[in-house]
Amino acid sequence: MKAFRSLISLVLVLVTTLLVSCSSPEVQVPTTYSPEKIAQLQVYVEPIAAARETLETIPALIAQKNWVDTITLIHGPLGLLRAQMLGLSRSLLPKDQKASANLAKDVFGHLEQLDEAAKLRDVSAANYHYSQAIKKFDAFSNLIPNAS
Repeated sequence: MKAFRSLISLVLVLVTTLLVSCSSPEVQVPTTYSPEKIAQLQVYVEPIAAARETLETIPALIAQKNWVDTITLIHGPLGLLRAQMLGLSRSLLPKDQKASANLAKDVFGHLEQLDEAAKLRDVSAANYHYSQAIKKFDAFSNLIPNAS
């Protein structure tokens, strides 16, 4: 009789385990930004917006052929931009994450090329990579919901 109760207990444990493991709640992926989510994203957006303003100083530096300050700006104030943009990308809705991450990588790719052009003192290449970085940066920004 004791063996029978142990066997019944074991069968019940197995059945319960099977039922619990096979049933999972249906997780719905959000398709729009809630006001709370937009407020959370603003923590990431503010330093990225400040970096965008910093980027606007680069054309004058290129025009003056001030390569030292151009390089310093890329490595200094803009040094954390990649991590900030990728962090924001991971916080977006799943439908926007891949595109935003790719744009963030493109922005930084052009900033790296701009850095190289500055080291080579190549005005044409520096202007090209700056304009491409701004274009990709603005495309990235367009994926971010507004707090308004």
